[in-house]
Amino acid sequence: MRSLTFVIGTGRSGSTALSRILNAHPDVLSLNEFMASVGDAAFPEGAVTGEEFWQLLYRPAPHFERMIRSDLPLPEFLYTRRPGRYTAETTGIPALSLMVLPHLTDDPDGLLDELGAAVVRWPERTAAEHHRALFGLLCTRFGRTAVVERSGYSTGWAPGLRDTFPDARFVHMFRDGPDCALSMSRHPGYRTILLLREIKERAGIDSFADLTPEHVRALPADLSPLLDDRFDPALVRDRDIPLRSFGALWSELVTDGAEFLTRLPAVQRTTLAYEDLLDKPAEELTRLAEFLGVAPRPQWLDTGSALLDHSRRGSASRLPAAEFAALTESCAPGTHALGGLSGDGRTTPQGARGTARPAPTHPHRPTKQGRTPT
Repeated sequence: MRSLTFVIGTGRSGSTALSRILNAHPDVLSLNEFMASVGDAAFPEGAVTGEEFWQLLYRPAPHFERMIRSDLPLPEFLYTRRPGRYTAETTGIPALSLMVLPHLTDDPDGLLDELGAAVVRWPERTAAEHHRALFGLLCTRFGRTAVVERSGYSTGWAPGLRDTFPDARFVHMFRDGPDCALSMSRHPGYRTILLLREIKERAGIDSFADLTPEHVRALPADLSPLLDDRFDPALVRDRDIPLRSFGALWSELVTDGAEFLTRLPAVQRTTLAYEDLLDKPAEELTRLAEFLGVAPRPQWLDTGSALLDHSRRGSASRLPAAEFAALTESCAPGTHALGGLSGDGRTTPQGARGTARPAPTHPHRPTKQGRTPT
């Protein structure tokens, strides 16, 4: 059986670069934003036919469609950069086509047709069995032996994925808290997440399935339009959201990830700090490859190192001192949670590297997943 690994984390942590690095390995099937694309809907209880399973992968994601129609596409949306025959305005963009398939091929429409023709003929079976068959089909198609799924904002899916795929391995990837939170604050997906959370809090609901027309009418005029089929992107881009809110979000997500990791057997867990990847790429990629069950090929190590961008490191340290201090404080719970993890996912007394402000130089982001993907 092919190895299966999930890279979980906050997003805005260098994980998209990691997907590109993994995709460059000749033995790794890199499933970029697969869970963010298909979500809980692709994991129904009981048995489903091949046709039913295919529809779960094909059906466009409503929240992403609204963002595209509202001229607020995420940078992760690969399909919209080189559009094919699908559009959000007319056909809707199939869930697999938006971020997963363009990562694997320059002809995502062709690959979608190829997969659909095979999957609809599959027999009735559980969602887990269908997913393993899909991963196997893609591995055969691309000549790969190890499957790695990586989605941003994905810690909420981890317990359900563990239940569905009990033999899967997990990598918890994270980045310096203030740097990551600052990146979140500039990303339309994470800004939308906080605004949708505010809507649920104001309405007093846990799920948008419980939202009523009365709830919507009671919302402020700068929030209720976000629930429409199309909205003014300025409502997201221009909203004043305190940086500490993103720091609190980072803390919540990394704490969830760290706590989940400690419940796994040691052989099924590891961590990957973005800063460590920047500092010693060959060493960290070698360790990662061995965890995934593939060889750390020298050419791949060189390619992976070249794909890393060092330019945004330490971005939060260039904030005004008071803002940086407040942001660091909001990240403190998450930093503390990470302090209990070592590189192999075991608890360690040494703690995590703290966030330091460097000397100035020049002026100048199938459990009850229920999270809004980005």
